[in-house]
Amino acid sequence: MAIRLDKNEAVFRNELVFAADAKSVTLDNTLTNLFMLMRNNGGRVNVKVRTEHTFDTMRNYLFNLEQRGSIVGFTGNEEAATDWLRCNLVNLVYRGNVVKEKISSLRPVHLESYRIRNTAQTRDYNSADQIYLMLRKKPDILDSLKDYLSRGWDNATKDFSKNQQLDVDSAGILQLIKNIQVDFKSANQVNNIRPLLEKQTDLFCDDILRLLVYKDSIPRNVFIEYLRTLIGFHLSLYTQKIIHLLPKMVKNGTRDVEDDFSVIVDVTDNFESRVSRFACEDMEKTINGLYNYFKAVFEINAVQKRPEFISQNLDSVDDILSFLNKRPANFDTFYEYKLGAILERFKEDEEEDRKILLESIQFEESNFDKYVQTLLKAKGAYQYSYYQQFLDAVSMKNTDFGFIANGRSRKHPRRAVLGSRLLETLVQLLVLEPKDGGGFKSRALSIDELISKLRDRYGIVINGLNESRFATGDMETHLAFKENVDAFKNKLRQIGFYTDLSDAYLLQKIRPRYKFQA
Repeated sequence: MAIRLDKNEAVFRNELVFAADAKSVTLDNTLTNLFMLMRNNGGRVNVKVRTEHTFDTMRNYLFNLEQRGSIVGFTGNEEAATDWLRCNLVNLVYRGNVVKEKISSLRPVHLESYRIRNTAQTRDYNSADQIYLMLRKKPDILDSLKDYLSRGWDNATKDFSKNQQLDVDSAGILQLIKNIQVDFKSANQVNNIRPLLEKQTDLFCDDILRLLVYKDSIPRNVFIEYLRTLIGFHLSLYTQKIIHLLPKMVKNGTRDVEDDFSVIVDVTDNFESRVSRFACEDMEKTINGLYNYFKAVFEINAVQKRPEFISQNLDSVDDILSFLNKRPANFDTFYEYKLGAILERFKEDEEEDRKILLESIQFEESNFDKYVQTLLKAKGAYQYSYYQQFLDAVSMKNTDFGFIANGRSRKHPRRAVLGSRLLETLVQLLVLEPKDGGGFKSRALSIDELISKLRDRYGIVINGLNESRFATGDMETHLAFKENVDAFKNKLRQIGFYTDLSDAYLLQKIRPRYKFQA
């Protein structure tokens, strides 16, 4: 059935709700575009390069640098330089495919790395906008991250900063971007929007602040890896929470609803573990919640297109939620017209499709509800497919950094997991606690403390026996969560955070790798 919507009705994305388009994104592209937004205070800018970047143009940049005396040794070592570019400095699409392989961008290891990128290959589908809006809520943290990522580059002189030590890859990137000019006049600014989930935004900013504690203790490439992992994890967590909470917000007419989101994670690395049943049920609940989420977004979009709102420069959904909850007397008239316009777009030979649509919405109470259901029928299936791809991508599914995993068959559907590299990142943050007067200190944690922190901070459930929904759990439930806790301990051993020094429970601690004193 071809339901024809006008160009405004067809747009699902609403930055007041969630700035990112639900597409299969690459987190390196998100980082590259985020660095551009950070450097240019929320502006998306163009670079003054007319041709696309290829290995030939990159070699030409190096040759010109050698001619000017900025570097030495390129001539005669072109093959080694190309290998260095390929392995350390650039991201590729279709890597290894001799026909399709292209450079997408420089690897995002420095704030200035966005200057060399092929725009078509570095699309982030506005995922960087969402992260930037979240970071902008805490300007001090944003500035601190920006200062660290721009180390070694003087933006005033467009050259290396003096007395700054740089790793070789960052130095190579800064040499390459020296003569790439940015067209600041073309800047397209990110709108000043308050993130819908403000508490979740504060949590993300706090995690970034904790990560910055390590900036002088770990290599830059490790810091960037942790940053990428955190951004993917928080995009996934934010998306799952918004799917769960937005329908409640629309129903109650306010953003102030109880955040009762939680998700059971299977840390056994075994698709047929006892706990996998509970983890799969939780993820299935999230995926099944997409319908109500889409409906809530379409309701918000429909109200935002009313004459009362279309001319307003809104920074949040608060007024729209209140309007939905307390509808004026003439509320339905506008949607009678909008629905009629859609029905008029059916052609004469599509009369049967028109009747099918009318039959499917005939039991809705109002023209507004009929209009929203029509939008769902037109765009719901499309969004359903892409939202699953988006969740898989930002969760780095089936990798060591992953928050989601599944098997190749339907027997092993999606479930939340904690990949070893993701767990390492979270533990590095959770062994820090705030000091009086500011800053952080590190301290050892017991297994139970770490499990509790993951539950309280992120809604991640490893031992569900303390959850009210499992208060009357049977023996199989107890065995499932015992297996999960044992697997959690084993995973901590594998990444080097946990060593059984004694059978005494009090001596079984997760010990920080880096000491930060009180």
